[in-house]
Amino acid sequence: MTDFKVTYHPPSISDYINLRLEAGLSAKSEEAVRIGLKNSLFAVTVYEHTTLVAMGRIIGDGGAFFQVVDIAVKPAYQGKGLGRLVMEELCTYLEQHTYEGSYVSLIADSPANKLYEKFGFDYTYPASYGMYRKY
Repeated sequence: MTDFKVTYHPPSISDYINLRLEAGLSAKSEEAVRIGLKNSLFAVTVYEHTTLVAMGRIIGDGGAFFQVVDIAVKPAYQGKGLGRLVMEELCTYLEQHTYEGSYVSLIADSPANKLYEKFGFDYTYPASYGMYRKY
């Protein structure tokens, strides 16, 4: 595997927007990204030289509720274990910063749900339904 540099801070706004689009995630406005990145509880970024190739973040209130978001890997780098690496780093953070009763959620796209299952995430259905409202 190529040498990758793992950092623990959010990417730049432009890198974030570009990686989301390249990875097939939804577009976000620059203003929303600026505010969102600033309010991250934790972020993992993976670079090859100066190119952002993978990322993930944790958002939430820092106590009762956490959400894993923005798991993205540049298409040319998929299948190289970078999604797993990002999840390992995020789960290490969660193990050190959650409390008894803390709730950690994520929205899984297929086939990434198989990766999240390996980290102990389970489906809420049929006990509950994941829902959203998009603007």
